Amino acid sequence: MSLAVFFGLLGGIVVLAFLANRLAGWTRVPDVVVLMAAGMLLGPVFHLLDPSKFESVARGFGALALILILFEAGLDLEFRNTLRHLPGGVLLALLSYGLSLVAIAEFLKAAVHLSLVDAFLVAAAFACVSSSVMLPVLQQMELGTALKTTLVVEGALSDALGVLGVGAVLDFTATPHGGGQQNVTTLLMRHAVAQGTESSLAGGVVEGFLLRVVISLALALAVGFLWSRLLPLISEERFWQVLTFAAVLLVYSISDFVGGSNLFAVIVFGATLANLPGKTRAEFEFAWWVAPKSGNTHRQLLMFHSELAFLVRTFFFVLLGLIVKFSGLRAAALPAAGIVACIFISRWISAQVSRLAMREVQPLDIETISLLVPRGLITAVLAFEIVDAKGASFSFLPGLVFSVILLSNLLMLVATFRHRGPATDAAAAEVPQPASEPAS
Repeated sequence: MSLAVFFGLLGGIVVLAFLANRLAGWTRVPDVVVLMAAGMLLGPVFHLLDPSKFESVARGFGALALILILFEAGLDLEFRNTLRHLPGGVLLALLSYGLSLVAIAEFLKAAVHLSLVDAFLVAAAFACVSSSVMLPVLQQMELGTALKTTLVVEGALSDALGVLGVGAVLDFTATPHGGGQQNVTTLLMRHAVAQGTESSLAGGVVEGFLLRVVISLALALAVGFLWSRLLPLISEERFWQVLTFAAVLLVYSISDFVGGSNLFAVIVFGATLANLPGKTRAEFEFAWWVAPKSGNTHRQLLMFHSELAFLVRTFFFVLLGLIVKFSGLRAAALPAAGIVACIFISRWISAQVSRLAMREVQPLDIETISLLVPRGLITAVLAFEIVDAKGASFSFLPGLVFSVILLSNLLMLVATFRHRGPATDAAAAEVPQPASEPAS
């Protein structure tokens, strides 16, 4: 393929992504499904592109898109507006992830004959809702403010739970002489493995999980505070968006190196920049979010990362459809249906219990929550991470991920048709409106 044809193909994919996003406001079909279908047409169906040449870059695109989306979610998280609905969102996120984790793991043990640890590893990737799919869909649905805010809070936390869960189980399965990265979290897990008792193993997983949270929080809060003071001193305002993107990548890498959860640190870093304690405008003369010239730096930063995330996310889902194998899809059909069934039942139970902490929830809202179970970018990225860490024994995961993403997004269609709202602009659906400026 010539460079001219290749670049033309890239441009066509981006245009297709915008069209799919606009059509999602009318047809309620998530653009994720359209992009994966386009990838399948380019690869397995018409063989216009060689899938083997793109398998190695798929994980990189997915990880970068997830970094950008989670940082954007952190920037858009305004603590004061979400505090009222925080208990319901947190309870729903924890219950939904925990019950789905156990149910999927038990199903995989019985149906796919995975070992207990391997079943929990795979389940940790499938148990979390994908905020990159659900958040744009929520903007297209006619939901009450209370329910929508609760689901936004849950979506922001769900990605972090998936990352922390998979990281904790991978550390748990690390071998003492595997030659992998040596950090305090890994060493804690290896000590738990050496103890050999069931209680010590469970305790090691929990301790590792909590340690990742603490490390990520401390690092992201410290870097966020320092970055907001240093950025105006080291660069002109026109370069702040790019430099902040570089800082996001550094936070991701440093958190991984010291044993924290890299993606969770990215969320906290964005939230820190958007929610630092306010002073007077005069005292914020050198603060990045009160720009000396434009006065709108927070919005510019949010729009920059939103557009970049949209571009990278588009290519990732096309690549996912491109590298999938039809033989893998056939073998994964029944297990994927079982996983989605486990997710739906766990979600319904979680919604019923979470009503205790939710405000202004109606009976129809419980049905809506139960159907909003999309899996997407976070699931695929975590699956690639598992395959890279565990090798050929988990080669079945890409086909299973593709099938679960497809089925869970089709299930979400039922909820969107039950709550038909006015068609929304494609850009507004994909790029959330920026949070209000921090109070002066």
